[in-house]
Amino acid sequence: MITDFHFIRPWLLVLVPLPVLILWLTSRSDDVRSQWRGMIAPHLLDSLMVDGSAGSRIRPSWLLAGILVAGIVGAAGPTWHREPPPFVEDTAPLVIAVDLSETMDAIDVTPSRIERAKLKIKDVIDTRQGARTAIVAYAGTADLVLPPTEDAALLESYSDALATRLMPKPGKDTAAALSLADNLLKKEEASGTILLLTDGVEDAASKAIESNSNGIVILGVGTSAGGPVKTPDGGFVSDASGSRLFSKLDLARLEEIGKETGADVATVTDDDTDVRWIAERVRSNFAQKQAKEGDRWHDLGWWLVVPLSIALALSFRSGWVVRTGVLLLAVHLFSPGSARAKALVDMWLTHDQQGRIAFERGDFDAAAGHFVDPMWKGVALYRAGKFQEAVDAFAAVESAESWYDQGNAFLHLGNYYEAVAAYGKALEKRKDWGEAIADLAIAQQLLNAQKEKQEEQPEQPSEAPDSVQFDDKGKQGKEGTINLAEQTSEMWMKNINVSPADLMARKFSIEAGRKSQ
Repeated sequence: MITDFHFIRPWLLVLVPLPVLILWLTSRSDDVRSQWRGMIAPHLLDSLMVDGSAGSRIRPSWLLAGILVAGIVGAAGPTWHREPPPFVEDTAPLVIAVDLSETMDAIDVTPSRIERAKLKIKDVIDTRQGARTAIVAYAGTADLVLPPTEDAALLESYSDALATRLMPKPGKDTAAALSLADNLLKKEEASGTILLLTDGVEDAASKAIESNSNGIVILGVGTSAGGPVKTPDGGFVSDASGSRLFSKLDLARLEEIGKETGADVATVTDDDTDVRWIAERVRSNFAQKQAKEGDRWHDLGWWLVVPLSIALALSFRSGWVVRTGVLLLAVHLFSPGSARAKALVDMWLTHDQQGRIAFERGDFDAAAGHFVDPMWKGVALYRAGKFQEAVDAFAAVESAESWYDQGNAFLHLGNYYEAVAAYGKALEKRKDWGEAIADLAIAQQLLNAQKEKQEEQPEQPSEAPDSVQFDDKGKQGKEGTINLAEQTSEMWMKNINVSPADLMARKFSIEAGRKSQ
């Protein structure tokens, strides 16, 4: 930090000689003897001069000079570290790459390596508190499970469905998983981290780990003692000799890769120690990247405001009563409940900065009242549950992000038609936006379901019937059966419930076919 120390506005330091000039002028004005020496004879001047009391050892001129020096230094902007740009999301994006190779079904940890990995994913998501997280699955190929999203429920739903049987190609291609994760993070506005949940890293992947620009965290799943590998039907996988396939976690090799590449390496624990370690590594990587990539230096000169205010209060020469009164006035001005305090806050902080402070405290209503930026105002209203007002705020900006946020608000309001239209506008401005495509599909499904429900409801007669008769013969009928073969294809498709696991298996298979062509 010492090497980075500098002043943001160094040209203001040319004013430092000003306090010296003030001291010199003050000393000249205080020397009454020298002022009268040319007008009165020296022997008479000694008799006419009356020396005052010594008074305070700290002269006002000295105190004023010290205040001016401190003020000039503060105005010059001393700094030694960078800060992230204002209003950039300060939660680090994370891509979780899950190893789904065959050996992840080993049972050396309970209930199995892959099940333990899924539990750790859930714990990591719980600690992220709405930060953007993506999931990648890999074995012989690497496939996207979910793009970066803040939806914890969606992340948990798809991570719970992960299984080794989903991968279309056996093996372990860590480099492909890192490449896919890196491409996801390049689209994010902030630097991120890639978390590898695996029972081993092949030697060929070392170069890919070392060359990756993002932070790499490797969590080894398994034990050095190892265990047999189970099959989906409850049996055990056999090797070429017919014996049970036994898989061990090569911890020494993982640690060696960590030393060679600079990646952080650890193994799963029975408690949440590993999860807290991962969260710390993600925050640390994010902070380091922001410090290097931030385009603004953090101005620390404003810290001198409080001591300068106190020094100015004590610089009055009318006695301690006046000094105490000025000090109490300063305290009154800085008190939170004072109207003057608000004026001082407005003087030092913009309305958007005040809104950001309230937003980080979780006071979204107050944040919305402060924000001038329509996007941040809309986000605050959205978090406060005021979705219609959020739509109005977002509508002031014509961008892909604005239309996307309007779509999310319309979904909460149940306006599915407007949500579909908003997501469509977002995709017009930003094509191939994964989250917008996924949310558009959800909104379209909800809109179709709403239309079907409205069509199924019988129309109410405009006039009252002359009489109502009940047919009791239906009670005497026999229970019948329906042949599924007689159902139409449309009825059959409506009855299909596809699980996330089946969707991923189909998706991975299609993508593997495209890559092989």
